Amino acid sequence: MNSNRGTDFPQDQHVQQFIGKTDESHDNPNFNDSTIDICTSSQRTSPCLGGVYSVKNYLGSNNFLVVDEATKDTSLTDALKDLIPCTKNAVGKLFTKKMLYKRLPILNWLPQYNSSYAAGDFIAGITVGLTLIPQGLAYHSIIGLPPEYGLYSSFIGCFIYIIFGSCKDVPFGPSALNALLASQAINGKGPEHAILLTFLTGIIQILMGVLGLGFIINFVSAPVSSGFTSAVALIIITSQIKDILGIKPKGSTFVETWYSVFEEIRNIRLWDTVMGVVCIILLLIMKSIGNHKLRSTEGKATTFQKMYNKLTWTIGTGRNAIMVIICAFIGWMFCKTKNPPFLVIGHVPQGLPTIKIPPFGFTREENGTAVEYTFTNMVTNLGSGIIIVPLIGLLENIAICKAFANGKPVDATQELLALGFCNIGNSFVQGYPGTGALGRSAVNNASGVRTPLGGIYTGTLVIVALLFFTHYFYYIPNAALAAVIIAATIFMIEVKVVKPMWRSKKSCFTIFIVTFIACLVLRLEIGILVGIGTNLLLLLYHAARPKIIVEKLTTTAGVEYLLLTPDRCLIFPSADYVRYIVTKYGVRQGVPLVIDCSHIYGADFTAATVIETLITDFAARDQTIFFFNLKPSVCSVFEGLSPKGFVVFYNANDLDDLLTKYVKGENVKSQIP
Repeated sequence: MNSNRGTDFPQDQHVQQFIGKTDESHDNPNFNDSTIDICTSSQRTSPCLGGVYSVKNYLGSNNFLVVDEATKDTSLTDALKDLIPCTKNAVGKLFTKKMLYKRLPILNWLPQYNSSYAAGDFIAGITVGLTLIPQGLAYHSIIGLPPEYGLYSSFIGCFIYIIFGSCKDVPFGPSALNALLASQAINGKGPEHAILLTFLTGIIQILMGVLGLGFIINFVSAPVSSGFTSAVALIIITSQIKDILGIKPKGSTFVETWYSVFEEIRNIRLWDTVMGVVCIILLLIMKSIGNHKLRSTEGKATTFQKMYNKLTWTIGTGRNAIMVIICAFIGWMFCKTKNPPFLVIGHVPQGLPTIKIPPFGFTREENGTAVEYTFTNMVTNLGSGIIIVPLIGLLENIAICKAFANGKPVDATQELLALGFCNIGNSFVQGYPGTGALGRSAVNNASGVRTPLGGIYTGTLVIVALLFFTHYFYYIPNAALAAVIIAATIFMIEVKVVKPMWRSKKSCFTIFIVTFIACLVLRLEIGILVGIGTNLLLLLYHAARPKIIVEKLTTTAGVEYLLLTPDRCLIFPSADYVRYIVTKYGVRQGVPLVIDCSHIYGADFTAATVIETLITDFAARDQTIFFFNLKPSVCSVFEGLSPKGFVVFYNANDLDDLLTKYVKGENVKSQIP
């Protein structure tokens, strides 16, 4: 591209302030030119602006503040003396009133609690409880534990979250995602491993909260999260196919399970399939009914419209409980006369679980032999699940908090602490890991919850169910519970994001697909790591391939030169690529080359060595290379290698003189006064 723009360079708009003298610059004898024009007014011509205009160039400085480290006394005694007051100050901040209110959110809303809050919390708490009980029972087929463990995981966390939780819409309890991850971690080794996993999950979440590691979830991008969630939804649905068809397939991944389903298809139970399919259809219809509301054209709803809307809302939000109660009644009718044609849950122990310390080791009889499991054995068996379950639990919970935050910031550290204490509490009542669940949170929000106190009614309802209604759970068909999970999980498949993601950024769509497929083919923890790794590789690729604008310009004196403008920092992934581009165009054109460094805000040692090599190569061809508007911090990195022939200028008007001297064969001397 040819142009007669002369020396029109983009100007750095940032004012840098440095400690030191403003009338001197750091003198490097190896620099041929290092101007000190920090802020100068100049008349410049720009065809873009249609004339001459005045501009102030805020550039920077090569000033350095020299600190004599030798004057510091670094003795151990003095270091300890400095450490003691710092420690006291840090500890003092932990016990301030502000920190207390931050870490105990209940202190913020409880003093303002009133009767209107109580009414909203009561309705929401009961509604969520009616949703949580059938879900808790249903998740037993995902995690592979008896159904009572789902209820054991559903009440104590509700009470603890009231104190530590920062989001009113989160009803703590088991979730399909957490149940699936816990299932892969315990791998059929029984409730002892699940309870220990719950305890360790809580400990890790609290440690992460104390250390402020909530930022880790920022490394899980939206495409990775969407791909992971969609794959999990399909895996959960697949895990329920066995109860819908009444068969017992095997397999730990999506592909293995479906392969086993086709092998077992000849053993299908017709009545289980009929009940499961009918329940799924009815649940989806009831959900659709719940979303249908009559709206008044006159601005005020009639009595009939209000009653109709309340009825449809009740059907939509309570559909799981309604369906389970109806199917339990059908199961009871069949069991009363003869053996039911479909499989039912069976016996569920009545009463609350025994409160006891989580098992850190136990002995169990297997095939007539007593097998001892030590704490080390159990931790080894749980493997990466000890890390994956807490992280994904946090990810799911933060997603819920953000969805209902209405633009307010979400405190990831506080949510880590809340989840940690809830899971530790769960482990003492023989529960498995829990977190928030988006479906229950939506019900909670739609029911008018006002504070986290709604959890007290949810937890109380679960306790009442354990104390008085467990003998009725015997008759609930497995197919009905599987239908509840499928009808809720099918909406976790994030189909809506595919088209916008494809139109917005193809690389993000690629990350989504890679994560989705990896989670289906591999184990979940490996799949999400593949997704995160792919995302990081693409980020490194973009860092290694900066965009460089190349323009061939002519000065007012008629000297041609190339202007190269990189759009980002110069670090080791991109250093060789920049060298290749600069060398390629420099050799091809054979004219002086100017690199506009306005957008280079950082550099490292690798970049410095590349710059030194470039300067040497250009000098060997009797060709010069100039650097315009180089940030002082970047300049100091390059200066560390003391490159010879390093020409830096900050005033665009200096380029005419530099190029004229170069054409005449004169040495480019420093213009420092």
